[in-house]
Amino acid sequence: MCAGRVVIVTGAGRGLGRAHALAFAAEGARVVVNDLGVELDGAGVSAGPAQQVVDEIVARGGRAVAHGGDIATSEGAASLVATTVDAFGRLDTLVNNAGFLRDRMLVNLDEDDWDAVMRVHLKGHFLPLKYAAAHWRAEAGAGRKVPARVVNTSSGAGLLGSLGQGNYSAAKAGIVGLTLVAAAEMGRYGVQVNAIAPAARTRMTEQTFAEAMAAPGEGEFDAMAPENVSPLVVWLGSAASAGVTGRVFEAEGGRITVMEGWRPGPTADNGARWTPAEAGETAAKLLARAEPAQPVYGVRGVGRG
Repeated sequence: MCAGRVVIVTGAGRGLGRAHALAFAAEGARVVVNDLGVELDGAGVSAGPAQQVVDEIVARGGRAVAHGGDIATSEGAASLVATTVDAFGRLDTLVNNAGFLRDRMLVNLDEDDWDAVMRVHLKGHFLPLKYAAAHWRAEAGAGRKVPARVVNTSSGAGLLGSLGQGNYSAAKAGIVGLTLVAAAEMGRYGVQVNAIAPAARTRMTEQTFAEAMAAPGEGEFDAMAPENVSPLVVWLGSAASAGVTGRVFEAEGGRITVMEGWRPGPTADNGARWTPAEAGETAAKLLARAEPAQPVYGVRGVGRG
């Protein structure tokens, strides 16, 4: 499906990113494996995880290179795109996946924990997207428009919220907004931009949800394996997904769901300014006709991704 395509995957040293990189390579793509090799909370740096994935791809007959730059900096994001073009002569697909957690209830959430999660998730999506878009705009201007693809990584926490994850939920919600804007702005260059909200067993989820995400018994389908998410990502990152842009998909186990976001529900127009009492009475009537809100993850046993 991806023969001849060149694909960047950020945060590809472990978990979902690793699964995506291997899946793209299996479909014929040349892959740039970006990873800082940090710990779960973002501390430390190691070139090992990215190089290990590159070695796996090469051992299976594929082509890949490692990139250890910090994609939440302009220098690192620009270097990522430059490394890709230098190594393989083109860029076709960007998968933004890098992230980590600093979970706290809001009253205990430090400013540093907020800033760090916003930086790696939201800024770490924006900057690679910015430099990839500039590359594709230049290519289109030179008459070399390609069926370029971007797959961003949101979360159920970004769609519904998640207890103890105010920073992560806000960042992942921001990624959805960024996806919609990028899809609208970049279509003129031949670029499609979509997002996934995956649920899988990774370093970011296994400690919090060890029981729910435990590995299955022998011969059973492992519904929480990160490899289950990658086929959808590969399709979205390929030319086969032509015409699909500005969409968000949930992916978990063998289930794929097209998410339908904010859209107008019941409405009333007074034709003039409401009084507070009128506004309240009207809002109550509208709420009675509206679909009930989905519960925030972590409330009444609701899971999260």
